[in-house]
Amino acid sequence: MSSLLEVKHLKKYYATQKAVDDISCSIPDGSIFGLLGPNGAGKTTLLRMITGIFYPDSGQILFDGRPFRPEEDLVHIGYMPEERGLYKKMKIGEQAMYLARLKGLSKAEATERINYWFDRLDMNSWAGKKMEDLSKGMGQKLQFVMTILHNPKLIILDEPFSGLDPVNANLIKDEIYELASKGSTIIFSTHRMEQVEEICDQIILVNRGKKILDGTVAQVKQDFKEHLFHLETAATLTTYSHPSFEVVQKNPKSLVLRIQPGFQSNHVLEYFISTGQIVVCFQEILPTLNDIFIKLVEGTPLSRQFQTTVPQ
Repeated sequence: MSSLLEVKHLKKYYATQKAVDDISCSIPDGSIFGLLGPNGAGKTTLLRMITGIFYPDSGQILFDGRPFRPEEDLVHIGYMPEERGLYKKMKIGEQAMYLARLKGLSKAEATERINYWFDRLDMNSWAGKKMEDLSKGMGQKLQFVMTILHNPKLIILDEPFSGLDPVNANLIKDEIYELASKGSTIIFSTHRMEQVEEICDQIILVNRGKKILDGTVAQVKQDFKEHLFHLETAATLTTYSHPSFEVVQKNPKSLVLRIQPGFQSNHVLEYFISTGQIVVCFQEILPTLNDIFIKLVEGTPLSRQFQTTVPQ
């Protein structure tokens, strides 16, 4: 798969901090790519270099297969920062037109696209209001529209669901899927792991300026699994000892088991069936991205986290 954006050995140092310390990654065309990390990890600095706001101290950014040239390429990028970046005293409709024209749209094109998105996101009644009169959630919807109005190839969303109620969060999420399906490449930056797990195809995790993990969401979860299974029976368990597994957590009718080396899940099932138990659920427990994030950033064992997150 071709890559719309590549960063190679990117570095940005300040006097007392290595904000981005030799990060490389490749973002495939048409993908939804998650940029993850705790506060202060270097995510925003990385995004600002990708959008030409900061220049890297060293390294290379490739856009559409060639060196990134901000003066030419920024028209193909839409950036929605976490901070509110709109004019408080300007009316919403006027502001949308102004920013659309800055992105190179004609007045007719801008009018058509503003009307389309305002109608699609139920924003028509706001057109005469000022930014300062909107709630944070309404402001987020407006910023989202301003980010995508010029049909950019690369869309960068920094905490796009901040301030949105569940209904509007789902509305924006559906639009993200739709944009990706039509060929847009999306970088989704957040510290909300559950959102990334649901939305993203691939991820990169950064901490203290360094890349500590990248890959597809499915592969990352497979790489960090600990051979844990949740088993549930119809009746109270009275015996549960066998060389094929170790009991990690127990309840009257359920267990969390770790499959031992040299054994398969079938060996566990055969054992419980042989004891006369009726097994109603037998499911592998894969780590969540939040589990993996905490393990890598804080060093917390995954198995300890699972004890509070497996189904009961």
